[in-house]
Formats: sequence, structure tokens, C-alpha cells
Amino acid sequence: MVETKLAAQMEGEPDVARHRLEFLASHGGPFFELQRRFNLVHERNLHTGRRILLFVAVAWLVPLLLTIPTLVSETPTVQAYLTDPGPWARFFVGLAAFLAAERAVEAGLRRKLSQFLRAPLIAPASQGSAIVALDRALARRNSFLAETVCLALAVASALLAFATFKQAPATSWAATVTGEVRHLTLAGWWCVFISIPLFIFLFARGVWRHLVWAELLRRIARLDLRLVSTHPDGKGGLAFVGEYPNAYVLFIFGVSCGMAAAVAKHQMQTNLSATTLTTIMACWLLIVLAFFAYPLSAFSKPLATMKDRTLLTLSPRATTQQRASECKTIGENVIAPDADEAGQSIDPVDLTKQYEQTRKLSSMLVNRKTLLPVAAAALIPFAIAGASRLPYKEVFSVLKKLLLI
Repeated sequence: MVETKLAAQMEGEPDVARHRLEFLASHGGPFFELQRRFNLVHERNLHTGRRILLFVAVAWLVPLLLTIPTLVSETPTVQAYLTDPGPWARFFVGLAAFLAAERAVEAGLRRKLSQFLRAPLIAPASQGSAIVALDRALARRNSFLAETVCLALAVASALLAFATFKQAPATSWAATVTGEVRHLTLAGWWCVFISIPLFIFLFARGVWRHLVWAELLRRIARLDLRLVSTHPDGKGGLAFVGEYPNAYVLFIFGVSCGMAAAVAKHQMQTNLSATTLTTIMACWLLIVLAFFAYPLSAFSKPLATMKDRTLLTLSPRATTQQRASECKTIGENVIAPDADEAGQSIDPVDLTKQYEQTRKLSSMLVNRKTLLPVAAAALIPFAIAGASRLPYKEVFSVLKKLLLI
């Protein structure tokens, strides 16, 4: 009923359709509703700054405060906490990046989705199907089961962290070792039950919502799209879609900070070679690019089909036009002259430029130039971690090579 009503609005009221076709990636779902009830967010305002202060205080500041009483003990742990890259990267920078990314992602995706109708790229006959696809995506975004799975992953991460802390070889801010007995400190318990699960939950929730968006894009790619081979963007009018990953720069940066912290901690215990660091960075970059290439690859088929059909249409017309021009210029056709053909009029529209533009059209929306910001966000934290032990010039050289591949 709702889908039929929205489809009718799209056919009769383009402005309403443009308003309705939006995917608010950070709204909806049990976690958003929970935050709304505590007045942390509003339907029209995510209150990003306020939530960053609250979440960072809960995840990073509370464990710090819990280490302060150890100043009067024989083994103070405040300095150990402040010099550990893990809490800084995950609970301070990482959580702040995740929350700041919500607004950037929501604004970026809404702008890209609305452009499909503003162009307009979706054929009128397919606009109803676009609304149905959007309704499905919103239902998945709001899924209780999906966020339950994200919560389960967070709990699993807490159990893993507990096992890791309990196996600590020496006293740290998270655990104390007395003989053969290991005990978690108050800060350690807080990180196990609060900080780490919060980081993993926001990470998993962000990944799930991107997968929902990815499936929405793939469904749109299967609709009848009004593409044109001579569009100045060189992508048939779809180049703007290939730029959407840049909305995820902060999210990828937050994830990379968490992973780079593990690399930095490993470097503190054993020396990490430049070759190993390069391998880690290259593998992570491939994972990030694949993360965004999955939805964008769906548009390769319609672009390739349009290019092929356009060239097949232009080629015979260009042949007829150029032979008529040749006959008029030199009096006859050099190859296979035909008397009936000599009397044909010349089409005044030169197809040369259109044919050349079509021939150069790329069917791939993924390229190094458009994904450079998100690639930099993925690699810079690793470069910073590597530069703490390896020569700066060597690390910078690796970073530069990977970004220019």
C-alpha cells in the first residue's frame, strides 16, 4: 500500500519522488531508537558532537580514571594506559571517527541517491521498482536480527579480549600478574565489558549498513537506466556513483586506526620489517577497495551494454555518412563504388566525435582517482604505526607506492 502510494507520487510529483527516494544510513534500527529515547539523537539531528564526547568518555576516559588509584600503589598503571596505542586508537580516535562518519555517510549517500532522479537516470517505468528496492533496503537497515548479530559479535570480542588479558605475560594497566595468577584490573574489566564491545558493535553496524546500501545500488543497476554514451563524465552519467566511497573516509579511518594499533603493539614486542608492513598495508588496501568495488561493479554491465549497442548503431551510420562525403569530395568511392550510393545526401551531423566519445567510455566506476581519499584513510594509520619504529622515509615510500598503484 505504501509502496503503491509512493510510486504514484513519483509519477505525478517529481519533487515528492526526489524527496522520498532517500536512504538515511544512520537512522532506524533498535540502537538508533535506544539513543533517541535517551535523547542522544533526534530524527532531524544526530547530535554528533555530543555523542562523541559521551561515547569517548565512557570508552576511553573511564578506564583512565580507574587507573588513577594505582598511583599510590607499588605498580602505578596510569602511564602504561596513556602510552598504550590500543585505547587511543580504538576508544578515542576510532569511536570518534565512527560517530563523525555517521553524518558524513548519511549526507553523502542521500545526495548520491537523489541524483538518480534529479538527472533523471531512472526511467519512468522503473521508478516504482526503485521505490520497492528502497523499501526493502530500509527494512534491512532497521532489522532487529541484524543488530542482534552485531551485538553477538561485540560479546564475542569481549570474550576474546578477556582471554587475551588473562594471558598477559606481565603486569599491565589491564591485568596484574602475581606468580601464576592473573587478575584483570578495574580498567581491564571495564574495557572487556564496555569499551571493546562498543567499538566492535559500531564497526559491525557500520559494515552491515554499507552492505544494505551496496545491495540497494546493485538493485538500481538492474533497472532501466537512461544512460548516454556522450555524457561529459565519461561514465554514461554515472560517475557520481563512483564517488560515494569518499563518504566513508572517516569510517575507514576509524577501522584502520584500530587495526594499526595492533601492528604498533606488535612492533613494541618484536621488530616489524618494512616488507611485512608493506604486505599488511597492501592486503588491507585490497580489502577496502573490494568493500566498495562490490556495489559499483554492478553498473559495469549496463555501461558495457550501452557502449556496445551505441557503437553498433553508430558504426553503420558513420560508414554511410563517410562514404557519401568521400563520393562528394573526390567524385566516387575508392572501394566498392556504387552508382545508387553516389546520389545519397550527406547527413549534416558529424558522428565522428560521438563515436570517439563512445569508444573511450569506461564501464568501470572504480578507479584510483575517485578512491584516493578512502585509500589514504585506510593506509595512513598503518604508516604512522610503522614510522614509530621504521625509518620515516622508508614508510613514506611504501605509502606513496601503494596510493599511486
